[in-house]
Amino acid sequence: MSQPSTGSSFFEKAYDPIIQAAIVLALGLIVMVGGKLMGMTDIMRVSDRFPWMTATSFLLFYAMFNSIFSLSSKDMNKYWGRSMLAYVGLIVCSGLLAYLFSSMSINNAGSYRWIMIVLTFGYLVFMSIVRFMKNIVEFAEKEEWNSPRKRRR
Repeated sequence: MSQPSTGSSFFEKAYDPIIQAAIVLALGLIVMVGGKLMGMTDIMRVSDRFPWMTATSFLLFYAMFNSIFSLSSKDMNKYWGRSMLAYVGLIVCSGLLAYLFSSMSINNAGSYRWIMIVLTFGYLVFMSIVRFMKNIVEFAEKEEWNSPRKRRR
C-alpha cells in the first residue's frame, strides 16, 4: 500500500481572488493574441467574435475555480468581497480586450452580451451555494453529536 502524500492539494489553498482574476485575464489575452496571429497568418479562419467567445469562456473558468477555492478560505466575507471586486474587474478588462481585438462592441457581438449576464448570475449562484454548503459544514462541526437513543419496546 502506498502512503498518502504529505503535501496539500492544489484545491486546499485559498488563493487570492484578485490574483486568480489576473491569471485568468492573462490566459485570455494569450488566447486572443494566438487567435489574432492565426487569423493574420491564414493558418486558420478565426471568427470576428472569437475574442468575445474567449472572454466569456475565461469568465466561466474564473467563476468555477473561484467558487471551488472559496471552500478553503478562512474568512468567507473577506474572500467574497475580493471575489466580487475581482469578477467585476475581470468583466471590464476582458470586455475591453475583446473590444480591442475584435473592433466590435458587445452589442454587435450577438448573444455574448446575454451570455455574460447569465454567467454573472451563475457566478453569484455558484458562490451562494458554496457559502451555504460551507456554513452547513461549519455548523455540523460545531454541533455535538450524541449516539442515537435506543427505543424501549
